[in-house]
Amino acid sequence: MFFGSVTAFSEKFDVQNDPQEVIIDFKESRVADMSGIDALNKLTERYQKAGKKLHLKHLSEDCRLLLKNAEEVIDVNILEDPHYAVVTDKLA
Repeated sequence: MFFGSVTAFSEKFDVQNDPQEVIIDFKESRVADMSGIDALNKLTERYQKAGKKLHLKHLSEDCRLLLKNAEEVIDVNILEDPHYAVVTDKLA
């Protein structure tokens, strides 16, 4: 998500009619710039005002860093992604 896509992204949400808890899955996308950060911040505020929760899931490490650097302007709930281990023959 970047400056050229934030309007289309924001229009996809209907805060009043959405469920009490909304999860945005970034598994196949990423936040690329401060326009994306601002769009997430505004969306988060809209859900908070409606008494609802917004969560972000599957953020890449660079997206997490970008959000971490913007902590002063954004307050979002990032769902921690599970870390999976692979069992090998040596462990069995």
